[in-house]
Amino acid sequence: MRWKTVLQLGYKELWALWRDPMLLILIGYTFTLGLYGAATSAPESLHKAPMAWIDEDQSQLSMRMASALYPPHFMNPVPLGPQAADAGLDSGRYTFALTIPAGFERDIKAGRQPELQLKVDATRMNQAFVGSGYVQAILSQEVAAYLDRDAPAATPSVELATRVRFNQSLTTSWFTAVMELINNVTMLTLVLTGAALIREREHGTIEHLLVMPVTPLEIMLAKVWAMGLVVLVASGAALVGVIQGFLAVPINGSLPLFLAGTALHLFACTALGIVMATVARSMPQFGLLLVLILLPLQMLSGGQTPRENMPQLVQQVMMLAPTTHYVALAQAILFRGAGFDVVWPQFAALLALGGGAFAYAAARFRRTIASMS
Repeated sequence: MRWKTVLQLGYKELWALWRDPMLLILIGYTFTLGLYGAATSAPESLHKAPMAWIDEDQSQLSMRMASALYPPHFMNPVPLGPQAADAGLDSGRYTFALTIPAGFERDIKAGRQPELQLKVDATRMNQAFVGSGYVQAILSQEVAAYLDRDAPAATPSVELATRVRFNQSLTTSWFTAVMELINNVTMLTLVLTGAALIREREHGTIEHLLVMPVTPLEIMLAKVWAMGLVVLVASGAALVGVIQGFLAVPINGSLPLFLAGTALHLFACTALGIVMATVARSMPQFGLLLVLILLPLQMLSGGQTPRENMPQLVQQVMMLAPTTHYVALAQAILFRGAGFDVVWPQFAALLALGGGAFAYAAARFRRTIASMS
C-alpha cells in the first residue's frame, strides 16, 4: 500500500466535497444553526415564562408567594388588574395569570382550603404544560413554609443534603448541546462517507479508479481519512465556537482528549458508512438505510435516555455500537473532567469496534469492486 496514493486520493475526495454545495450547506448548518437551535428550542425545563399577578389579598403571604416566582423559571410577576391580565393573555403577552382572592391568608390560618385561580395560555404548549406544575409546587411549598414558621422545629432523624455537581443550575441546554453535537458527528460521518462512495458510482468515476494502479484498500482509506478529517475539524470548531462561545456551556475536561476519542469514533463510523454504501445502490436507498441504522444508534446509546433504564438485553446489544462508548467518554470528559485513566476502556472499545468494522468494510468493498470490474 502506498501512502502517497492514499493522500492524493484523499485530496480528490476533499475537492469533490468542496464542489458539492448541498453537502457543504448541510455541514455548516448542522454544526452551527442546527446545533444552536436544538440546544435552545423547546427546553424540558421552564425558562423565563411571563406571568401576570392579580393580588386581591395584599397580605404578607401573597407577597411572599409572588417573591417565590423568580428567574430563571419565571420572569418577575407583573401586578395587574383582572381586565388587564385577561387582555395580556389574549394578546400573548403573558403565559400565566395567577389570581390571589381576598382573604386568602385569613382562610389559610383558619384551616380552610381557599382556591387560587391560574389562567394559562395553552397555545404555548411546552410552557403551559410544564409551568402549571412548577407554579403549583412552588406555591404549595411557600404556603407550607409560612404555616410552619411559628411551629416548634422538630429535629429530623435523617437529613438529606442534596448537592448538584457539574451542572449546578440544572440547565438543560448544557446537556442537550453536547448530546446534539455527538449525534451530529455520527450522522454526518455516515452521510459523508456513504455519499462519497455512492457519488463515485453514480457519476461513473469509480470505473476510472478501477483502471488506475490503485487498490480497493487505498480507495477506502482515502475516503476514511478525508471525510473523517472534515467532521473532526467541524466538530472541534462547533465545540469551541458554538457550545463554549454562544451557548456558554462550561467544558470541564481536556478538548484534545475528547477530539482523540472523536477520531476513534469517526474511524468506526466511516467504516460503517462504507458498508452501508456497498449495500445501497443509490442515494435514496442509502437515505432509507441511514434512518434504520442511525435512529437506534442515537436513541439507545445513552445520549437521550440513561442506559441503566433500558432492558438488560438492549444494554448488552448496544455495547457493540460505537456510539455507546463515544457517548460515555464524551460525557465523562466534557462534563466530569475525566482523564485518560478513567475513559481508557471506552477508547479500547472504540479501537476494537473500529478495527472490526474496518476489516469487514474492506472485505465487502473489495468484493463490490471486483464485481464491477
